[in-house]
Amino acid sequence: MSRIALSRAAIATTAVALSLGLTACSSGDGDQLGADAKQTLTVWAMGEEGKRVAEIAKKFNETHPDITVKVTPVGWDVAHQKLVSAAAADQLPDLAQLGSTWMGEFMDLGVLEPVDTKAFKADDFFPAAWKGSERDGQVYGVPWYVDTRVLYYRTDLAEKAGVAKAPETWTDQLALAEAFKKLDSTKWAFSHPAGGQGSWQNWAPYLFSAGGTILDKDGKPALDSPEAVTAFTEYAKYFDKGLAKDTPAAPGYDVIKDFGAGSVPMFPSGPWMVQNIADQAPQIEGKWAAVPLPAGKQPASIIGGSNLVTFESSEHKAAAKEFTKFLTSPATQADWYEMSKSLPANKKAWDEPALKNADVAVFEEALNSAGEIPPLAQWEQVAHEIDVTLEKLAKGGDPAALAEELQKKTEGLVS
Repeated sequence: MSRIALSRAAIATTAVALSLGLTACSSGDGDQLGADAKQTLTVWAMGEEGKRVAEIAKKFNETHPDITVKVTPVGWDVAHQKLVSAAAADQLPDLAQLGSTWMGEFMDLGVLEPVDTKAFKADDFFPAAWKGSERDGQVYGVPWYVDTRVLYYRTDLAEKAGVAKAPETWTDQLALAEAFKKLDSTKWAFSHPAGGQGSWQNWAPYLFSAGGTILDKDGKPALDSPEAVTAFTEYAKYFDKGLAKDTPAAPGYDVIKDFGAGSVPMFPSGPWMVQNIADQAPQIEGKWAAVPLPAGKQPASIIGGSNLVTFESSEHKAAAKEFTKFLTSPATQADWYEMSKSLPANKKAWDEPALKNADVAVFEEALNSAGEIPPLAQWEQVAHEIDVTLEKLAKGGDPAALAEELQKKTEGLVS
């Protein structure tokens, strides 16, 4: 989806051109209403979440009968444009779901209300999820649900190749890929993105595992650091050794078919793959495993997901806070997991029966070691440059030279 970063001034001057015929949700000019006043709270939620929030809001009304929650479902494909247009026209809702990589852009626009850190505590959430909404001592979003990456591999084929133990280190993972390559059924030992949109998500854990960061302590890109070069070097080994395809996957490629057939026996991905494998490749039940991403210097993964944000223009901030408290409480987070299979951002929710009885421990471990994606307004441009760098790397580019080139490009993007 397109996530174009615009300055606040640019949005103000293009409000008419961007108008999508939205109806005003709140003007921000009146007095604030208390949470116990009769009122309507307007909420925008994206994708499948938008269809389900209204249902879970009924339980909220059991304890908050005077707050009518009006949910507008918004497709992810139009969500960014609709939010930018609403910001331009001063027609934002009271509360919205915001993708984690959009936080920096909307912080820069000045439309987000800071989070009350007395009501919401950093220690209740996974650290990287909380930090992804934090800037200059202020927090602008409360983590709602989270996403991460783990390693999926065919245990039966690993045993056939002579490997009985799950990979724990980069060395183990490379050795397993080399063992898979020797099997007659293998086409590519590892589904390892060679560039293409979103491939940065597979490289970032290598950076974090090497001890690196996206930005340095001064807020400048750190993509040519020794740790970044180490990450690029490790990532490149799979292409150099012929273990992974050195061109981007075709649009719409679904690894599960090849995983089920055994032609691609290992890949990194997110929690949704558990159900997808069960649905699309039932013949390999009991023949695969999901384990934490193997570690370099330290264990690491990435974190994504969505945050709940209240807009500065809202006249219903107290009600928005109450609804956010409800949605991020451990009990509701557990209910939400049962409804949507979205992983809770509140760590205490993982002690609820719905999570305790689910096979999700590997994702909790990954979330606890996840590195931080900084809230940059220019994140989509930075991510694109990493994707381009990975495509060049897969074609045999020198890791150090590519890291230096990436650093120069991103320094020009990040102010």
